Order: sequence, then structure tokens, then C-alpha cells
Amino acid sequence: MSQLKVMVTGASRGIGRAIALRFAREGAQVVIAARTASALDELAKEIDAAGGDGVPCQMNVADLGNVEAGLYRALEATDGVLDVLVNNAGVFAIKPIEEMRAGDFTRIIDVNLNGPFFCTLEAISGLLASERGHVFNISSVAGKQGFEGSTAYCASKYGLRGFGDALRLELADKGVRVTTVYPKATDTSIFDDVPGDWDRSTMDKPEDIAEIVWQTYNAPAGADVDDVDV
Repeated sequence: MSQLKVMVTGASRGIGRAIALRFAREGAQVVIAARTASALDELAKEIDAAGGDGVPCQMNVADLGNVEAGLYRALEATDGVLDVLVNNAGVFAIKPIEEMRAGDFTRIIDVNLNGPFFCTLEAISGLLASERGHVFNISSVAGKQGFEGSTAYCASKYGLRGFGDALRLELADKGVRVTTVYPKATDTSIFDDVPGDWDRSTMDKPEDIAEIVWQTYNAPAGADVDDVDV
């Protein structure tokens, strides 16, 4: 079996990091994308130590030009083939609507919704070149229900759900699967600066999400992998 070619955005921490390391343990070549070069370099070493091949790719998913350059480098590294794209990069904030500014809203939309579109757009040639391409969009329970103080976040995650549903229809006859994953609250550093009384001991772990992504990728042909609730 040829080496899996995987790309994970938002890979330097949390769910993205866990997914990258999960695929690394299966010997995959993993392109890891995030904004912080030093964190990517450290993770690439961990991927190598886990049995994979880590390829750092400094990239801001909210900037189309930056994504174009990043995916060009990524596909060069993977010989033009991408078996798995994990659109994981995301931001989260809680703010009442009367306190929000336009910039607060557009920042969340830019990262959580425009980012997956930009990355998928630039990765599509690699996915189509794969024998079993698979796009994973990491959404949230907030992509299925509203939460107070989360108008922007919910809008971005509901939008990601629609993007995935439409993309799935477009790619179905081209052999590329599209899965939207809906994690509940997950114990990552995204909660470090979020106000509120969060009992993180009751949250899911990033490794739980990573295992679900791995198992979903390996689901047999014909299995329903459209939407995965965690």
C-alpha cells in the first residue's frame, strides 16, 4: 500500500495536532499547516518520531494568496496527490451581539468558513489525483444548534455544514468522500482565553476526535460517512 498523503490545517495544537499524530502512527506523510513556524517544526519532529513524515507548511487559511502558496508547496511535497484534507483550523469567541463589531464577525467567518473553501479549492487537484480522496470538515455541535453569545461562530459552523453538503454532491461521482464532523466541547487551548466557568474535565479529548477521523477514513465503501456526531 502506498504511503498516505494527508494535510491538516490548524495542526499546531488541539484537534488538528491529534489528527496529524494519529495519521503519523500509520506511516502517513502529513503536511501540517498553521501560522506559527516554531510550533510546526516541533510537531514535524513528533510526526517523524511516531513513524510518519512531517512536512511543515506555514499558512494563514484566511488569506487566499497565502493558501495558494501553501498548497502549492504542499502538493509539491506530496507529488501532486492528496488522500486526505482535514479542514480543522478555527477560532472561537463568545460575545453578545450588542458588543460585537463587524471585524469580530468577519474574522470568525474568514477563518472558519472561508478558510475551508480556500483550502479545498487549492487542494482539489490533489484530491482528484488520489484513489480515495477524502475531505474532512471539522465543524461543531454549534453547526447544528444555536448558542447564546455565539452568533458569528454558529453562522460559520452552520455555513461549513452547507459547504460540506454541497461539496459532497459535487464530488460523489469523482470518488472523493466528504465528511463533516461535529465535536462537542473539546478540551483544547481554544478555551484558555474564553470567559466562563468551563469544566474541562468533562470535555472530550482531541485524541477522541482524531480516532473518529481515522476510523471514518477507513470506513468501507458504501458506509454512511456524510455526518459524524461526536
